[in-house]
Amino acid sequence: MINRTMVRTRVVQTLFAYYKDTDKTLLTARKELNKSFADTYDLYFTLLDFANELTAYAQRELEGQIARARATHSSWAPNRRFVQNKLAQQLFDNRALRRRMQEQQLSWDSGMPAVADIYRKLTESDFYRQYMAAETCSYADDKRLWRQIYQHLMTENDVLYDALEEMELVLDKTNWAVDADVVISYIIKTIKRFNESSTPDTPLLEMFDSEDEVKFASTLLEKAIKGHEQFEQLINSHLKGWDADRIAYMDRIIIETALAEITEFEDIALTVSLNEYIELAKNYSGDKSYMFINGILTEILRDMKNDGSLFKALGVK
Repeated sequence: MINRTMVRTRVVQTLFAYYKDTDKTLLTARKELNKSFADTYDLYFTLLDFANELTAYAQRELEGQIARARATHSSWAPNRRFVQNKLAQQLFDNRALRRRMQEQQLSWDSGMPAVADIYRKLTESDFYRQYMAAETCSYADDKRLWRQIYQHLMTENDVLYDALEEMELVLDKTNWAVDADVVISYIIKTIKRFNESSTPDTPLLEMFDSEDEVKFASTLLEKAIKGHEQFEQLINSHLKGWDADRIAYMDRIIIETALAEITEFEDIALTVSLNEYIELAKNYSGDKSYMFINGILTEILRDMKNDGSLFKALGVK
């Protein structure tokens, strides 16, 4: 689940905190980095379990409607299609999901405003009304509904972000609101894994895409910290009229991490490294920081190529 793009982001965030606290060590930085990965993985399970929370909320609403109909002696046949959704039931029964939620003490208790808001938006949506009104309902229809819920109602949802920020505080997690949309894309991939015969032992996504990502994360963090002074000197020597003290702190961290990757990982193409950190700058630094970062890195790499200290082929002239 956690790929190299997310690893790079987490390493930069960990370094940002590391250099702000002079008492931190490489060991504590590693622990914080690993916790950030675990927190993201917990978010994956928590968002996957949202299917259970929304179904339970819908069940309570349905029971309230039934009670009101009985009190007024109204003749009304409840539509139980949503609360009996087969995919939601499979997720509720999934042993890996239930185990992680219990072991990490994860819950939606402090995030119920988002559950209520998304249920309201769901019942007002055309795709829900069509689902509930259809003459027949297949397992494929059940899966499609949940893909639509995650994709259309939960991404770019400020109410959900606010709820996740509250849950971060209560559950001692980080980056949940920031990571929500990315993790939801993994939820949609997970839903595609299920079929009508899926059992409670159906595997969910692993924390990392491969063991290579674990090694990459640890090595990148270590090389960035150990090469800090060297990378800082390289940056300062290429500022050309810029006041070193005025360079944004996050920009420095991004450039240093990029240099650590470029100089230490021969198997990663230079263009990949450059593009990844420029995109990271667009998301986590100033509006035009990516242009500054691209310019500084290009100058540094050109000089490293000329003096023979860079082993990668450069696409700069």
